[in-house]
Amino acid sequence: MFYVKEPINDAMEITIEINDENVFCRCPVCGKEVSVNLEDILGDGHGDLFGTSVMCEDCSRELMEAGDEDGFEA
Repeated sequence: MFYVKEPINDAMEITIEINDENVFCRCPVCGKEVSVNLEDILGDGHGDLFGTSVMCEDCSRELMEAGDEDGFEA
């Protein structure tokens, strides 16, 4: 089991198990909260938590549409 641990004060800390329902990040474009499946993002062994960002569906769609207009394929 993986978990995060955060001190609340000198005498107390909170521990929360990381699972497929409680991992989130902020879209680097708009700041919207995005649910993240770590297996999907890091499962190939080429990612890391510090250097990985996940865009929301709206920003991803806009990026893909902009690429289509420029003649690029994703």
